[in-house]
Amino acid sequence: MLIGVPKEIKNNEFRVGLTPESVAELIAAGQDVLIETAAGAGIGASDADYKAAGAAIVQTAAEVFAQADMIIKVKEPQAAERAMLRPGQILYTYLHLAPDRAQTEDLIKSGAVCIAYETVTDDDGGLPLLTPMSQVAGRLSVQVGATALQKTGGGRGVLVGGVPGTAPAKVVIIGGGDVGFNAAQMAVGLHADVTILERSNTVMEKLSNYFGVRAKIIRSTPAVLADLIKTADLVIGAVLIPGAAAPKLVTREMIKTMQEGAVLVDVAIDQGGCFETSKPTTHADPTYIVDGVVHYCVANMPGAVSRTSTYALNAATVGYAKNIARKGWRQAMADDPHLLNGLNVCEGKLTYAAVGEALGMDTVDPKSCL
Repeated sequence: MLIGVPKEIKNNEFRVGLTPESVAELIAAGQDVLIETAAGAGIGASDADYKAAGAAIVQTAAEVFAQADMIIKVKEPQAAERAMLRPGQILYTYLHLAPDRAQTEDLIKSGAVCIAYETVTDDDGGLPLLTPMSQVAGRLSVQVGATALQKTGGGRGVLVGGVPGTAPAKVVIIGGGDVGFNAAQMAVGLHADVTILERSNTVMEKLSNYFGVRAKIIRSTPAVLADLIKTADLVIGAVLIPGAAAPKLVTREMIKTMQEGAVLVDVAIDQGGCFETSKPTTHADPTYIVDGVVHYCVANMPGAVSRTSTYALNAATVGYAKNIARKGWRQAMADDPHLLNGLNVCEGKLTYAAVGEALGMDTVDPKSCL
């Protein structure tokens, strides 16, 4: 199979679909790889590095899309990229369709087979291709939140860990999954006053056993959330419903009660965001202010640490890519129901129920596509 990797074109997206090491692995498995020139520049990988791994280099994305049987990317295809997809071509990348009707309609119209990293599952009920980026985004959320809290970042002028004689910042993390756990690790490490809100008793017990007295673990309810954010310096939205639109847990009325210069970091913005006042931003212009509260809602947070993110992502994605290329997508999904869960759009049909529910669109059982 000929696998194509175009250069990412989303605003300030520096990751790339395959590292040179992953290319070498695919070549060794009997596949061919086509890379758009400079696609790996954002992770310090040159065209020469890709050539040494066995890839062919082409000058434009159009050549990649025209020739490749499978396109491997990082972020959802932009409008110009969607226009280049063709019937039966495989697209393997993050999609986040639930809040994005335009992309969903374009992918359906393309006739392509679209596999979303974020909905592939595993035997433990996890999301193995989303987890690496959740870990990165969770840890990064505290870094960017700390920067936004600085007066120069529009915030209250609070140091997250404080110093002797002052109180540390109050950090509230909504959700105790991969994002929330990693955010809490960073916030605790900076000596913040950390509270994690969670609804699962099992997750709360795990968090409590891990953090002990270093973080408060509280059952999340609207009343508890509304009370805590009044005095919070930094609130991190870390909720996830796989493949579906994020619930709007923090209302505009709640935000009006927050301290001026407090910061919201919405890690769920890829799925529409969990704050009512959230709207997607970019690394070029990451924050805005509503009712005196700083909002950080960058939709591709891990792109800021592109080398770390790309290598972490490839460690999870390349094995599935090898199976798809070796067996073909139908057989690979027939053999692996977890990979089948990643099928979101198939040859003109929407196949992921949570996306259909979010957008009010009809869906079909993905098994019917096999």
